[in-house]
Amino acid sequence: MKSARAVPARSRSLAIGVRAAGAMALALVLSSCTLFGGNGGQNNSSSTPKPEIADAAPAELRSYYTQQVDWAPCESDFQCATIKVPLDYSKPDGDSIGIAALKLSTKGNNKKGSLLVNPGGPGGSGYDFVRDAGATNISEKVRANYDIVGFDPRGVKRSAPVTCLTDQERDASREKTYKLDTDAGLAEALADNKAIAAKCAEKTGPVLGHLDTASAAKDLDILRGVLNDEKLNYLGYSYGTFLGSTYASLFPDTVGRMVLDGAMDPSLSYEELTRGQARAFEKAILAYATHCLDQSGCPLSGTPEDAVGQIRDIINAVEADPRAAKDGRMVNASMFVSGFILPFYNDDNWPLLTQALGSAMKGDVSPMLRLADFGADREPDGSYSGNSTFAFTAINCLDYPMVTDTEGMRADEQQLRQDSPTLGSYFAYGGTSCKEWPHQNVRTPAPVDYKGSTDILVIGTTGDPATPVEWASELRKQLGTASLLTWEGEGHTAYGRSNDCVGNAVDGYLVDGKTPADNTVC
Repeated sequence: MKSARAVPARSRSLAIGVRAAGAMALALVLSSCTLFGGNGGQNNSSSTPKPEIADAAPAELRSYYTQQVDWAPCESDFQCATIKVPLDYSKPDGDSIGIAALKLSTKGNNKKGSLLVNPGGPGGSGYDFVRDAGATNISEKVRANYDIVGFDPRGVKRSAPVTCLTDQERDASREKTYKLDTDAGLAEALADNKAIAAKCAEKTGPVLGHLDTASAAKDLDILRGVLNDEKLNYLGYSYGTFLGSTYASLFPDTVGRMVLDGAMDPSLSYEELTRGQARAFEKAILAYATHCLDQSGCPLSGTPEDAVGQIRDIINAVEADPRAAKDGRMVNASMFVSGFILPFYNDDNWPLLTQALGSAMKGDVSPMLRLADFGADREPDGSYSGNSTFAFTAINCLDYPMVTDTEGMRADEQQLRQDSPTLGSYFAYGGTSCKEWPHQNVRTPAPVDYKGSTDILVIGTTGDPATPVEWASELRKQLGTASLLTWEGEGHTAYGRSNDCVGNAVDGYLVDGKTPADNTVC
């Protein structure tokens, strides 16, 4: 009989699986490195819209595009502002919400405009990404030519955030387990998720029904307008590529230099996306095991296939018998898997995984719990610093119709087990989060429809576990006016962590307008 697993924690695993920010910053955060931002200036500044931007704005939204935005010093060396956008774009005269933005101003003399950045998710904070990692992951050449602007999309952290549970309730939710292979266990999970959804609706309010990616893309255009940029220059990682391609389909004439790194295929269903991830993770686990066996101190042994089997054994052991960490908290298999998958987003973090696996195989799951906590926004003092888990669910429930019937979810699990014998079952039953969600999905997956003339740069990584490299190829085909750049490497996304071939190609595109030849391989 399949032992109990925690549905909310598995959803968290998927959230990590499509989020770039945590992966990029993980080694820096866990090693307590200091991240330095550029000098954003110490004086307040404001922006008055250019007449041409105001004239081009839709009449019903002109007040948003022409709003006065005051950028005030914040976060040491940065400037921050809150930009008003409509709560509901079908009712532009109705209520508004605020989008929190943070700017790293250029020191260069040849400013080309602003570069807006989304680190992924859905649920990742662009504000945090630019503050914590912008000076590390974005080259000096690009920062010399652009103001780098991070923002929290609607529903995320500082921007009308999805709010559901207290910190104590979040801990309890992560530790709870369900026997999903039984009708009673599945019913219990659905009942708990229904209760969580009701709390989300109560605490978040009307914005919960307007967190879809199309609305976020419309916010992005207002951000472009208030930054006085006639074209949107954009760097999107992972889910950020979906946000970017959605923008391109809605606003083809204002696409500037757009980099979509770790591309998602918008034509895929939620279940197809999940199966693609499951296959890619299985491939990445084998690559990690092969690498580990060649390193001193690797706790695995035998052939790479033997080593993968040993990883499955420890996961199964924790599933059968959850273990106590040193702080007394119980670690179930979903929490263990949440920690296990996080280092796969950057192979520089594989040594952290080796350490955590080695400790777990000796009986101490505390290092794996620390990784899981990092992915879940949990601080060492027990508080939660973000809402990425809830934002992930809320946005996906609006963006995707999901299989929610019992027969369909169980058939999906069997397919996932075939796609990934190690982790497949932990990606299953995603529909349980949305079955009783208070708002219906507003989007049907379809290929992106981009009619613009500006070349878009799409990037894929051959060993990417979260956004398989074939998705980048498919997105490039759908965009038409685009160029595909492929990095032969491991981990999630490429720019800012790969090699000079990728870095120079992206910098040359953003700064000099030189689009790399299509199908360039680095």
